Amino acid sequence: MVKKTLFILLLSLFSIFSSAQDLTPKQIIKKSEDKVRGGAQAYTEITINIVRPKWTREMKLKSWAKGTNYSMILISSPARDKGSVFLKADKQVWSYIPKFNRVTKLPPAAMSQSWMGTDLTNDDLVKESSKVEDFKYKLLKDTVIDSLLCYQIELTPNEGTNIIWGKIKVYIDKKDFITLRNENYDEDGELVNVLKASEIKIMSGIKIATKLEMIPMNKKDSKTIMEIDKLDTNQQLNASFFTKQNMQRIK
Repeated sequence: MVKKTLFILLLSLFSIFSSAQDLTPKQIIKKSEDKVRGGAQAYTEITINIVRPKWTREMKLKSWAKGTNYSMILISSPARDKGSVFLKADKQVWSYIPKFNRVTKLPPAAMSQSWMGTDLTNDDLVKESSKVEDFKYKLLKDTVIDSLLCYQIELTPNEGTNIIWGKIKVYIDKKDFITLRNENYDEDGELVNVLKASEIKIMSGIKIATKLEMIPMNKKDSKTIMEIDKLDTNQQLNASFFTKQNMQRIK
């Protein structure tokens, strides 16, 4: 009886291991992206700190997202930027700056530009590009980050996409599918920046990294730190929320 129980236990463990091994790089990336978004739809409050050798600056923002097609970001502080809004809807991205009282569509070239003076790009904030659809993948040797066994995947852009990177490497926790490290390389293979994730917690029933640090390689003692203060995956959002008209109304 003991031998039979042990056999069943070993068989179950083998089945779990085999199913994990059978995941394709695309499926792994998809699971990780779903984690980053907090599920099918989510409301998030985030504190951003821009760190420079001689100064720091703090920003706070609110974010609403539905799937991969819709996201809205509202800056709530500091006062000079309060009320600025960024919207992504069906591959189109717009910005609203209160002092100009005008909604402006961002061209594809603007997606690679710095967002609000941070080390993030416009694309980083609204996730206009998708690692699932815009890249081809290569599964590299597993590695360990912060004592966690991780998938290591190399991504290269598909032809015809507006991706500025020559390649990207992502390191994804094999147990919870949390991206712990993201490396962006230019077309010459030089490392441009690194995104590090830490402080893993359960928020709104989801296990996520609550602290993200974007570190540019060409700026000494500089980085942008993002900390998730609140995550709510129970809000009901529909496509009508993510409109240019609503950019001037949300608070």
